[in-house]
Amino acid sequence: MRIELGNGVDIIGDIHACFDEFMTLLEKLGYQPNEEGFYVHPAGRKILSLGDVMSRGPQSIKTMQFFLNHIEKGYAYMIDSNHGWKIARWLDGRKVQLRHGDENVAEEFKQFEEEHGEKKTKELKMKLRTLLMDSPSHYIITDKGQDKVVCTHAGIKDEYIGRENSRIKDFCRYGDVAGMDEKGKPIRRDWFNDHKGNLIIVWGHDPKREPMVKNNTINIDQGAVFGGKLTCLRYPEREFVFVPALKNYSGKIGTDNPIGI
Repeated sequence: MRIELGNGVDIIGDIHACFDEFMTLLEKLGYQPNEEGFYVHPAGRKILSLGDVMSRGPQSIKTMQFFLNHIEKGYAYMIDSNHGWKIARWLDGRKVQLRHGDENVAEEFKQFEEEHGEKKTKELKMKLRTLLMDSPSHYIITDKGQDKVVCTHAGIKDEYIGRENSRIKDFCRYGDVAGMDEKGKPIRRDWFNDHKGNLIIVWGHDPKREPMVKNNTINIDQGAVFGGKLTCLRYPEREFVFVPALKNYSGKIGTDNPIGI
């Protein structure tokens, strides 16, 4: 789960199937399609997704296929996430309740099968299932062998860094959840208040209007699918790059919107 910094890493927050915005962000970052159609950076930088690349938005399959292909070629990395884990189990044929935008993925696959047939659909489902099942709970970016940045989806405890088990995976997928409120929304503890040391932790999952920098942790989920913006944190430059959402794809407005848009 350790990856060397190399020529730089572009860490991207929750895409949630906002594929057009994602493509615009890559172009803004300087990525260009090569002769094989893979988006590569002329300086050799790599893409690292914090997960939740699918669900809620309009183009889950395209976004998942992008990471499937680019990860296979070594151009990108992707972390496990709550929506990713739900879709992985659904693709595996397990009984899961698809809601909170996950049902959009199932609908896309129905349309995909109508267009491409049952065989190709099954093949794609199995490839994506393997990709999502194998995604680690977090990545550690190292520079000349020294740990510098931890990338995870919803959060991580200091003692979990560099380790992997079912408890750690759940924490990294959902954060520190203390039950549900009267509206059925998760009550989240501020795990980042307990972070110590110089390691930077970059995370998403809990959308904020602007990147939230607290206690050497950085939230870069700015609610693209809710009409906010898609965020990239470039490292080692430590600079943010944004692309505004083309629309609010979630169907949520007013107070029901996590970032109040």
